[in-house]
Amino acid sequence: MAFKYLPHTEAEISDMLRTVGVATLDDLYAEVPDELKLKRDYDMPESKSELEVRRVFQQLGDKNKSLICFAGSGVYDHYTPSIIPTLVSRSEFLTSYTPYQAEVSQGTLQYIFEYQTMLADLTGLDYSNSSMYDGTTATTEAMFMALAVGKKKKRLLVASTLHPQTLRVLQTYAGFHGVNIELIAHKNGQTDFEDLQSRISEDVAAVFVQAVNYYGVIEDYAGFSDLCHAHKALFIVNCRPSTLSVVRSPGEWGADIAVGDAQSLGIPLGYGGPYIGFLCATKALVRKMPGRIVGATTDSEGKRAFVLTMQAREQHIRREKATSNICTNQGVMSLFVTIYMSLMGKQGLKEVNELSYAGAHYLCDALVKTGKFERVFSSPFLNEFCLRSTSDVTALQNHCLREGFHFGVRPETPGMEDCVTIAVTEKRTKEEIDKLVELIKNFQP
Repeated sequence: MAFKYLPHTEAEISDMLRTVGVATLDDLYAEVPDELKLKRDYDMPESKSELEVRRVFQQLGDKNKSLICFAGSGVYDHYTPSIIPTLVSRSEFLTSYTPYQAEVSQGTLQYIFEYQTMLADLTGLDYSNSSMYDGTTATTEAMFMALAVGKKKKRLLVASTLHPQTLRVLQTYAGFHGVNIELIAHKNGQTDFEDLQSRISEDVAAVFVQAVNYYGVIEDYAGFSDLCHAHKALFIVNCRPSTLSVVRSPGEWGADIAVGDAQSLGIPLGYGGPYIGFLCATKALVRKMPGRIVGATTDSEGKRAFVLTMQAREQHIRREKATSNICTNQGVMSLFVTIYMSLMGKQGLKEVNELSYAGAHYLCDALVKTGKFERVFSSPFLNEFCLRSTSDVTALQNHCLREGFHFGVRPETPGMEDCVTIAVTEKRTKEEIDKLVELIKNFQP
């Protein structure tokens, strides 16, 4: 008999081929033109033992070089408590299917409910959906919500301090929907309120800003919400949720929607993923939200239970009227950040930011004192800052790489080729910071 998780035997393959009326596996692709077929020889061995396979991957892994990370720009090297990978690898989580059947999915539904509750609490908004693919596409989903509310409005105003990658994704989606994106200027690294006032009008669907912005600056959004709402535009704040324990939340700024990437909630860098996007909104917008929302209720016996309260899946309810094709959530990653937030609590998140803040300001002052850097912006920052270098930035970064340090990220902004954005998290020790400063002091172009 065939087994679900084992390769088929030669006899089974022959039996299946005979059933469909072909002689070989290649015959299954006979209609595909020969020039389209992949002819690459992967030179793969027929088989290896488990020990041999482990040795191969160990040799591949040994080629990687571990670096002390002072880079950020949207992805941050925060500490991951060891209990999290252990819990998320339990079979009841790893093998769980999408929770359509509430009676067999109570565990999954509960942690999604807890995730939603914590994200709504952090952002200061009424509702969170059950998570999204990543921060950039979550931001585009907010755009679609704004367009659905604004109906015929086709203008968006976006802060020039928004992360360029997020902006490019917005522009890609907007271009195919006939939407015009205009950038709001900034002064000293902060979104220029006067420029926004001069641009906003009744045909603007939404204004997008970033709380702790691309350059690490803590922005002040006093008056932004009132201005947006006076022109019937939504105010949308892209933010890093780990910072919301110490800076004003989107809800406190009067935002209608909060979006971003939740990677900073303990998810390792992981060579670029997987991460998790989030989207929170006010009660007035709950029926415009993509994805699903889990709610708490009681069963027929009066016991606490969880159900899919709303699920805006275009596959089976709204179809052509749907505003989104999001139909699934980052299940394992939403569990990951839920456990992280539960472990850290409000005080733990605050301490993470206090340590990161102290380390970043200590490093910034030390680098400026070397005479090789100067501050680009004098505006306040949390754990990330932008400096202009008197040295060749690429050569300086390569020098640090050779010594085991990933020294910052060069901004993608035109005219800032001689700049570098540096991030410090709670993982960076004083000894590591001092060693980095010494390396830079001794750097000779």
